[in-house]
Amino acid sequence: MLEIQGLSKSYGKNLAVDDVSFTVPDGQIGILLGPNGAGKSTIIKSIAGLLRYKGGIRIQGIPSRQLDAKRIFAYVPEIPSMFDALTVREHIEYVRMAYSSDITDEEVEEILKEFEMDDKQEKLGNELSKGMMQKVSICCALAVKPKVILLDEPMVGLDPAAIKMLKEVVLRLKERGVTVLISTHMLEMVEELWDVMFVMEKGHIIGSYNKADAEGKDLDELFFSMTGGEKS
Repeated sequence: MLEIQGLSKSYGKNLAVDDVSFTVPDGQIGILLGPNGAGKSTIIKSIAGLLRYKGGIRIQGIPSRQLDAKRIFAYVPEIPSMFDALTVREHIEYVRMAYSSDITDEEVEEILKEFEMDDKQEKLGNELSKGMMQKVSICCALAVKPKVILLDEPMVGLDPAAIKMLKEVVLRLKERGVTVLISTHMLEMVEELWDVMFVMEKGHIIGSYNKADAEGKDLDELFFSMTGGEKS
């Protein structure tokens, strides 16, 4: 479970996020939506531990700043960043050791194969395209074997085969009871994935929906009905 409780963040006099609260239960996929400047990135970076903030964030009931919470949390950033001198496989080994993950060599090989990176294990970080770096970032997050995973625009830069595989992986994580939060503006990419959506505007959550209560409406219909825009 991921719990956000009264989260606020200011940059100088600018209040970017104002007393935001929401929860994504175990085994559900939450989608965080909103136009540019709505506060999504601030929330994402706060959950990931990259910003100071007021309020509370809990991972499986544990305050997110505690080491026990960090051990069961994984983050795929919008812009991947690799170590230039480490190979693809060494990135995963680094994460495995840092998190004391019990992932096996066979499971690592399977993840790399799924994302078509098994034949690129010896490539260095500075030899990878943006799409490859995104795949490595996802593989590293999966190597943690997280209970909660946060993905920020995870499909940007991926080819169609990788997008299809990522969707399948997300649904498998859900089946295992993992909590997933995806921040995206690509509504069509997560249409078949979401369980609960949260729409942000001007630093606030202006609405949320459970898929069970959506009455068959598409994700973009719900989004534009809340933001006052028009479905294209």
